[in-house]
Amino acid sequence: MARQTETDRPDPAVLLQLAAREGRGKLTVFLGAAPGVGKTYAMLERARGLKTSGMDVVIGLVETHGRSETAKLAEGIEVLPRQGGDTPYGEFDLDAALARRSALLIVDELAHSNAPGSRHPKRYQDIAELVGAGIDVWTALNIQHLESLSDLVARIAGIPVRETVPDIVLKRADEVILVDLPPAELIARLNAGKVYLPDNAKRALDGFFKPATLTALRELALRRAADRVDDQMVDFLRQSAVEGPWATGERLLVCVGPDTMSESVVRVASRLASGLNARWLVVSLTRPGTPLPAPADAEQLEETLRLAERLGAETRRESASDFVDAILRIARREHITQIVIGRPATRSWLRRSLPDALLRGAGEIGIHIVPGEGSAPSRRARKWPSLPEWALTLGLPLLSVGATTLFGLGLTALVALQNLSMLYLAAVLLSAVIAGRGSALIAAGLSFLAYNFFFIEPTGELTVAQPQEVLSLVIFIAVALAAGQLAARLRESAKVSRQQARQSQALLDFSRKLSAAHGQESVVDAIASHLNASLGRPAIVLVPDESGDLLPTAAWPPDQALGAAELTAARWAFDKKEPAGFLTGTLPQIHYLFRPIISAQRLLGVAGLVMGPRDIPLAPDEERTWIALLDQSAIALDRARLTRESARASVARESEKVQSALLSSLSHDLRTPLASIIGAVTSLRQLGDKMPPESRADLLLSIEEEAGRLNRFVANLFDMTRIEAGMMKARREPIELAAIIDTSTARARKLHPDLLIETSIAPGLPRALGDAVLLEQVLFNLFDNARKYGGASLPVTIYARAEDGEASIAVTDQGKGIPEAELEKIFDKFYRRAKGDGRPAGTGLGLSIARGLMASMGGSIKASSPAIRKRGTRFTLRLPLAEPGKAS
Repeated sequence: MARQTETDRPDPAVLLQLAAREGRGKLTVFLGAAPGVGKTYAMLERARGLKTSGMDVVIGLVETHGRSETAKLAEGIEVLPRQGGDTPYGEFDLDAALARRSALLIVDELAHSNAPGSRHPKRYQDIAELVGAGIDVWTALNIQHLESLSDLVARIAGIPVRETVPDIVLKRADEVILVDLPPAELIARLNAGKVYLPDNAKRALDGFFKPATLTALRELALRRAADRVDDQMVDFLRQSAVEGPWATGERLLVCVGPDTMSESVVRVASRLASGLNARWLVVSLTRPGTPLPAPADAEQLEETLRLAERLGAETRRESASDFVDAILRIARREHITQIVIGRPATRSWLRRSLPDALLRGAGEIGIHIVPGEGSAPSRRARKWPSLPEWALTLGLPLLSVGATTLFGLGLTALVALQNLSMLYLAAVLLSAVIAGRGSALIAAGLSFLAYNFFFIEPTGELTVAQPQEVLSLVIFIAVALAAGQLAARLRESAKVSRQQARQSQALLDFSRKLSAAHGQESVVDAIASHLNASLGRPAIVLVPDESGDLLPTAAWPPDQALGAAELTAARWAFDKKEPAGFLTGTLPQIHYLFRPIISAQRLLGVAGLVMGPRDIPLAPDEERTWIALLDQSAIALDRARLTRESARASVARESEKVQSALLSSLSHDLRTPLASIIGAVTSLRQLGDKMPPESRADLLLSIEEEAGRLNRFVANLFDMTRIEAGMMKARREPIELAAIIDTSTARARKLHPDLLIETSIAPGLPRALGDAVLLEQVLFNLFDNARKYGGASLPVTIYARAEDGEASIAVTDQGKGIPEAELEKIFDKFYRRAKGDGRPAGTGLGLSIARGLMASMGGSIKASSPAIRKRGTRFTLRLPLAEPGKAS
């Protein structure tokens, strides 16, 4: 028998965990990003399936929050009474659940805080006792209630999270089921009243239920669910002794102390560990022999360690004289890959040096530094006050030449050198590069004098003993001046290049900001803020309104108000298309300088800058920057104007299209029956008694039919107007579908005797919620539509049954069918498909009215094609059942 190697054995720790679960119940958590995604609904829907299969399922507590669909799913499942009586706000009865001991118990709202006097302060502790007693429990949780994410969610949503659940509860759950819903659908459910009541829904939209907030919460929920799946895979691999790289290879070491910022460090580390799916260790270090900390500090440290344990960390206390060595020793012993430490706001030398010391000795271990609120900037980042330009121009040559002279004197005392002029050239170049041309000239002159005085015989005098030394001095001063000029020119060129780079970057940033802006308001805001950021002056933008009046539209900083003189200057700049205001020919005494914003097509607005109190115009580079920004602003405003005009033109075209369709429909559908009525009346009046009785009867029948047709058309127009105006108030009461189907078929057969209708109604069909009169009108419109497009020779079938908790009525014709691309268009107003002879049939209002009437009753209508043998169209109506429990 082959000997089992170390890598072939299952992980003992995992086997111990499995053994510890023996005799315990199974905890399943339905996790969602926000209220209303359907956690309770999904939980109850699965529970009904298990109940149907014979499992003993009991509801300990379910919060429906007034949602009728959720409440219907709970019907037929045993519900335990609440503490204090079966009231909507009673607490969960833990003792009753333990006594009932069902196979599966549903306990909603995992993060709920129990009422004072309960056995446990939190509901998750109740559930832990139930699971420990061997009862399987299903519960629901929103992602914002996790302890490690509560502060992050509070910053995202701007709303504090009061009830939290330790992360270890979710980590120890046997199964986590993610219930997901896109933010757009969740907001639509909220608007439809399926999440909260109308008043609460409006407050939720203004606060928590914003697309950005819901998207962020959805990402957190998806990430946490993915981490849970990864943990399950790792446990399976370890149980099966499968060798491979583990997803939990990352390990974090978190250093905390008795300070207030350690809590933030622990929360940041928890999110980092969750994102990396890493195990993490929290360590508190103390020095041996140090006195005990103050009671408040000791309590703060205990609270921090308890928080870390709730978030799923392992905590440890260590004693060491050298914190850096102890941290690195623990990191290497525990195979730590990343260290997380905090940088407090206090200026402690020890704490400030700890990150640097760890960085020097960490090697391949990553270091994460969490800044505290109000952390002091490092000494390197501290800015010293700038010197005046004249002080730098004069002081730098004195310092550089003096230092060069001292260095040269010291050097000549050690080594005999023939020529030290090259040292002074370095001083001249340094002055030129740092302070410019003037400083280089001063440095050259001082170098000439110092070199002559200290290093040319006779020293200590400005006289020259040897003629060749005079030539050397002349050559030196020439070279020094030339080198200084070149270095100064290079410095100025570099300065110009940096300015041009800054201007180019500013223009690039501005163009990106404008390209992301939509609409005139966002474009104008971007212009004002970027003018202020680029030129360092308060900026304001004025744009004409619809009547042509120039109005201040955006300003940065926002608290700017224009007086009468400033508004006059802005209007002058707009009307005359030239600058006005500060140091111009128009109102030069004001502190605003206005320039028009002009595109290639038209004048779009005016931009203004606040100038200083002194009579100093804009610098040339500022002038160029402003002109370039105004050019880009003109392009962006022109684009916004064209977009706005295009939208208006599109609306006008659609309005014209609807108007044309209405006039076309009126001209055809009103004139045709009127012409028939006028013709029949004329024949009766002129011929009178000369006509046989049969002919007179036919003419009178024609008048009656055409008058009825005309009446139906006017009624359709009236119904469409009421639906669009929101005046259609449908009743929602229990109705007998079989009786309504019989009435509508009889009405259709009376109007169209040649129409064949086959009905099929499921036996015992329960009643639905709706309006009998409106539903009859919908069915009649469908029959009329089927006769027009399916023909009278082929039968129209209608069947009704209950399915998925709703009443379903299907009307099917056997015509040519409808292309898939037109299945939604047929419900648009005045949309008509051509009959076999190529002429449009009907008014194009019947199906549009049918959809409107179904929506007013709380139902829906949907078209599908082909329906029978690759032809025909089926219209399916759905209404909620009045008695869902009786659905077959």
